[in-house]
Amino acid sequence: MAVLPFHLHDYPTALTLGCYLLSCAVIFFTDRFALPKRERRKNASPFGRDQNLVDVVARLPVIALVFAGFFAISWRPLYAAAGTMSFFIIFTGISRAKFKFIREPLVFSDIALVADVFKYKSIFYATSLNIAFWIVAFLYVFGVSGLYMYFEPSVLPTSDEAFWIVVMILAANAPWILLFYGPVNRPTAALVQRLVGKVNVKMSTVRFGTFGSVVFHFIIWLGVKREKIVAELSERLLAAVHDLIGHEEAPLIVVWQSESFIDMRHFGVDSIKLPTIDRLRKQAVQWGRLSNVFEGGYTLRTEFAVLSGLVPDDIHVDASYPYLRAAHYADVVWPGKLKRAGWHTHFVHPYDRTFFLRHKAMPVLGFDKLTMLDAFDHDTATDGLYVSDGVLTARVLEEAEKLPEDESGFFFVASMANHGPWEPGRIEGLTNPVEIYLAILEQSDAALKKLVDGLGKLERPVWLVFYGDHAPLLKSFADPFPDPRTDYFIVPLANARASNHRPTPAQDEHPWNLLRALFGHANLQKEALQ
Repeated sequence: MAVLPFHLHDYPTALTLGCYLLSCAVIFFTDRFALPKRERRKNASPFGRDQNLVDVVARLPVIALVFAGFFAISWRPLYAAAGTMSFFIIFTGISRAKFKFIREPLVFSDIALVADVFKYKSIFYATSLNIAFWIVAFLYVFGVSGLYMYFEPSVLPTSDEAFWIVVMILAANAPWILLFYGPVNRPTAALVQRLVGKVNVKMSTVRFGTFGSVVFHFIIWLGVKREKIVAELSERLLAAVHDLIGHEEAPLIVVWQSESFIDMRHFGVDSIKLPTIDRLRKQAVQWGRLSNVFEGGYTLRTEFAVLSGLVPDDIHVDASYPYLRAAHYADVVWPGKLKRAGWHTHFVHPYDRTFFLRHKAMPVLGFDKLTMLDAFDHDTATDGLYVSDGVLTARVLEEAEKLPEDESGFFFVASMANHGPWEPGRIEGLTNPVEIYLAILEQSDAALKKLVDGLGKLERPVWLVFYGDHAPLLKSFADPFPDPRTDYFIVPLANARASNHRPTPAQDEHPWNLLRALFGHANLQKEALQ
C-alpha cells in the first residue's frame, strides 16, 4: 500500500485535528455561495458583529459531527476531510440551485421531499436526474472513496481495535439519535431557538450555512411545543363547533385552487382571452389580488393557509411543510370546524394521493372524502401530463349533484392543469413556453365557465371561491414576476345570488382570510368570529 509523504499519519491526532480545521475553513468559504451576494447583505445577522463569532462557534459542532461520521467509517483523516467538505458543498450547491429556481434556499423540510423529487420529476422540473446523473454520482461517491481507502493508511489504533471502533461510532451517531429523546431535545431546541431567533431561512442560511441552517431548524421543529401554539390559536379563533351556524337552505361552498393561475393581462399580455374571469369580476361580492405565501411553488403552503385561516408565522417552523404535523392543527382549521358542524367535506385533487402527504393530512384536517388521481381515468400518454380542468369540472359537478339537498357541503378542489413544465407537446403546434401557458389558461377559463354554469343550476345557495395558488415559474416571461400576487374571486351562485347585486371594486386579500371573508358574505358565521 502506498504511504503519503512526510509520514503525516505518524501523528494521527494532529493530522485529524488539522483535517477538521481545513474542512471548517473550506466550508466557511463555500457556504457563502448558497445565496447571491445581494441576498446575503439583505439577510445579514441583525445582532451585529458581536454575534458573528457566536454564529461561527455554533457551526463547529455540526461540522464536527459530519466529520466524525466520515471518520468513523474509515479512520482516515484525509478521507474524512474530503467527505465532509463534499457533503457541505453539495448541500450548498443544491441550496443555490433551489434559490435560483424559486428564490428560497434549502429548508429542513425539503429533506422530506427527496423521494418525491425522484418520483415526480416533471413536477419538480428534475428531469435532468437521469441515468447519466446517477452514473456520475455513483462514480464520484464510491470511486473517490475507494481511492482514499486504498491509498490513505488507517489511523485506527492497533490495540483494542473493536473498542475504538465502537467509541467512534457512538461519538458520530449518538448526538443525532439523542435529538429524538425528549429530555435532550427540549433543552437543545430551546437553546437553538435562542440562537436562531425568529425563523427566517434566508437569514439562517447566511448565519450558519446551508446544512447548519437545516440542522438548527430541524432541531427547533422537533422541539417546538405545538400544543401551546394550538391552544393559543384555539382561544384566538374560537374554534368551537357552534361558531358556524346553519342556513334555511343547505349551502354548497366550492373552493377552487387553480394551479399557477395568474391573469397575464396584468402584465400587458392583451392577446389572452379570459371571458369567464371577466364575468366573475362582475358577479363577485369580493375580488382582487391575492398575496403569496410563497412565490412560484410549494402549493401546499397557500393551500394550508386558505384551509386553516392561519398566518404562516402562527405555525412557526411548521410553515414550510404544514402537512408533516397536520394533526396538531385539526381543531382549528376550517374543514374540521365544518365537519363538526355537520357539513359534508370533500377534497378533490387529480394527482397522486401521497404527494405532500395529502392522503394522511386531509382526513386529519377534517375531510370526509378524498377524490384523487386514482379516481380519474387518466393516461399521460394520451391525455397529457395532468388531468384537465375540463375533466375536473365534470367530476366536481357530478359530486355536487350527488350531495343531498338537506346536507351542507364544502368542496375544496386543487387543480393541476396549469402546472409546468410548459414544453412542446402539451399544446399542439406550440413550442414557446409562454404561448403554451397562455393557451392552457384559456382552456382553464373555458372549463371555469362550465363550472360556474353548472353550479348556477343547483337548487341551493352556492358559493364559489376561485384563486390562483401562486405565480407560474415562467422564467422565459419574467424571473421573478414583477408582481407575484395572483387573482381571487368570491362569487354567489344559484340561490345565493342577490337580484340587486352590483359590481364591487377590487380589494387586496391574504390567503388565510379568504374563507373568513366568504363566511362573512354568506352570513354563515357568528359575529364573534368576524
